[in-house]
Amino acid sequence: MGAVRLNTDNQRFHLNANEHPADNHNRSRGMALAGRDSMKTYKRLYSKLCTYTNLESAFRKAKKRKSTRPYVIEFEKDLKENLFQLQNELQNETYRPQPLKTFILRDPKTRKISVSSFRDRIVHHALIQIIGPIFEKSFIYDSYANRVGKGTSAALRRFVFFKRKATHNGQKLPYTLNCNHVCGYALKADIKHYFETVNHTVLIEIISKKIKDEKIISLIEKILSNYTTKEQRKGMPLGNWTSQFFANIYLDRLDYFVKHQLQAEYYLRYVDDFIILHKDRKILGRYQEKIDFFLKERLKLELHPDKSKILSLAKAIPFLGYREFYHCRLLRKRNLRTVKSLMIKLQEEYSSEKINKKELKEIIFGWVGYLREADTYNLRNNLFRPFKDLNLTL
Repeated sequence: MGAVRLNTDNQRFHLNANEHPADNHNRSRGMALAGRDSMKTYKRLYSKLCTYTNLESAFRKAKKRKSTRPYVIEFEKDLKENLFQLQNELQNETYRPQPLKTFILRDPKTRKISVSSFRDRIVHHALIQIIGPIFEKSFIYDSYANRVGKGTSAALRRFVFFKRKATHNGQKLPYTLNCNHVCGYALKADIKHYFETVNHTVLIEIISKKIKDEKIISLIEKILSNYTTKEQRKGMPLGNWTSQFFANIYLDRLDYFVKHQLQAEYYLRYVDDFIILHKDRKILGRYQEKIDFFLKERLKLELHPDKSKILSLAKAIPFLGYREFYHCRLLRKRNLRTVKSLMIKLQEEYSSEKINKKELKEIIFGWVGYLREADTYNLRNNLFRPFKDLNLTL
């Protein structure tokens, strides 16, 4: 493989494969503005983070959908005093995160989830409220995880749009009668043990290019060092809101490398799961080699060897829990097994009054949304028939 130029820091352009390309004047202006913003630095942010108003707003976000939890009720009993105490610790730089609580989650993959205490989660939200908008400006359009107005549904819609573009509106393979057998390929990849291998030194270096406030950087260091892995200064806990935010900052360099250096037109990313579509398999092969080299050299990461493959668009493409065909979307088989067994379990718990109607409806409502993204009309009617009294919109 030839040498790869990795000069992504100096020239940062907001390159997006948008549905309606802008005219040349606006496109050039947008690129200039994005380049200018990438060089802008920010100071004196810590005092804004420590304001009571910011902490109170962070508390409201941290308690969202958790207002009935005992630890939230306890903190809210003496809200002002607790927030003033937190403010005092932050202002005096005596704040120290509490130990994480770790548990194992199986849905369907087995994951180790580590979560912070409620007061620490308030600090996380307070931090992101201040520095989040700064980084959001420079994120590419086609990064979909943990961003306002993005999410799974938007990523799936964008994938469909890219699929039509890359296949020239579903141009079929020769000698086939199956309408799903279309031309084109997808590089489907993710990063090996991403959250466990994020390098703290690299992350701080990336953040410090924009944030020139030493107290903010020190707070971020405290949050990162509260989680330990086998290797020092590596890893972030899956359960923290800051981890999701830092994950986007860390891979923003990859986004710009793919869009600007490789000039891949049909690229989208959801956390560490990303896809590039192209009509030429060989070009995707070269992309894969260069991306792997870039990740190792610049971000101290590597592609997952088993989950990073070039797949024909004539077959199902696994993406965000679904199997993507050209003309339809189905659930992944293991996810189908999971949801079926969960519905049986929920039915038993509801019948034995282990969960009430409100709790049951909240759980099932999320699964209805997930299933509605795919072609599952009959499945939904069969799965949720035992829960008719919930008046679900299927």
